[in-house]
Amino acid sequence: MTNRSVDFPLTPTRRAAGLLAGLALGVAVLAGCSSEGASTDCGLDACTVTFDRGVDASATILGVEAKLVGAEGDRVTVEVAGEQLTLTTGQQATEVAGFSVTLESVTDQEVKIRVAGNSGS
Repeated sequence: MTNRSVDFPLTPTRRAAGLLAGLALGVAVLAGCSSEGASTDCGLDACTVTFDRGVDASATILGVEAKLVGAEGDRVTVEVAGEQLTLTTGQQATEVAGFSVTLESVTDQEVKIRVAGNSGS
């Protein structure tokens, strides 16, 4: 007896189901982010938050709130998951509430941080 594989063509229903599943995943990832005075760029396990300076800026990402508290020179104070952190550019990631937080850049107009979920390793 010979085993043969049979390729079934994708029906319009199967194509539509695959498309809807992909769209639902994309919406779920984006739905976890909201902001005021900030912009976010999120992936599956990390977000980059760009805060506008001079305004009350905050963002909800990965299920936690991140706020810009203050910035002076290359030192920035942010609040992530209810804990205040003081970060400097080039500093190693600071761990808080299961997240790694790093300061990516500081300018006169904006502050950019990266918040990543810890992989447990």
